[in-house]
Amino acid sequence: MVLAGLFGAVIGLALGLLGAGGSILAVPALVYGVGQPLQMAIPTSLAVVAVSSVGGIAPRTRRAHVRWPVALVFGAAGIPAAFAGTALGRLVPQRWLLLAFAALMVVVAVRMLRGGENHAGACRTGEGGIDWRSCLPKSLGAGAGVGVLTGLFGVGGGFVIVPALAALLGLEAHAAVATSLVIVLINSLAGLAAHATTAASLDYTLLAVFAGTALVISTLAGRLAPRLPAATLRRWFAYIVLIVAAGVATAAILNPTALG
Repeated sequence: MVLAGLFGAVIGLALGLLGAGGSILAVPALVYGVGQPLQMAIPTSLAVVAVSSVGGIAPRTRRAHVRWPVALVFGAAGIPAAFAGTALGRLVPQRWLLLAFAALMVVVAVRMLRGGENHAGACRTGEGGIDWRSCLPKSLGAGAGVGVLTGLFGVGGGFVIVPALAALLGLEAHAAVATSLVIVLINSLAGLAAHATTAASLDYTLLAVFAGTALVISTLAGRLAPRLPAATLRRWFAYIVLIVAAGVATAAILNPTALG
């Protein structure tokens, strides 16, 4: 349980500070750190991400950073897609699913290292507002794509949502992070519903320790986020993700029988 609390703290810290990417570590932590089989780790990860995202949303809601219409559009598109991703995941052998997950981690880390997203936004009006309706098709497409990742890998998808909100809709950094956390919550709950059969037999003691620690840390980190250098945080987190991705891929190739 000590390891569950430690890993929960790391994920809560990432979600609270960055609003994205923290959930990418949850499944590897549960499979290789805590020893859960992959089919249990995915719904556990979704529950942890859902709970910890609430901690990140709370302080940002008070600062009015959440763009609710955008969050609801993205979230609505992700709900049916999460069920589709879950169905797809049941057809893929666990070894290949983990290798695909490692590849996804590399993509996420590279995007974080590159940084420099365009915040001009295709949907920003001349007065500095957001005409989100003009980008509705792209928003729905991006939301559906994130939903598939949520159901397939048990991730919240903030690493895709934040740049999409910035590039497609032109949300400023704090609004993109806050809005992404709401979408992550919606997607995680949809993924949990899609994994309802497996979720019924979760280890709730482990989940409580993992998610409770993540919630506390993400709430505290959300308050500190505006005072810290976001670019430096993203860069160091990306290095951690690359290291974990290498470990996941190596373990999946060399010891596939240990996946449960």
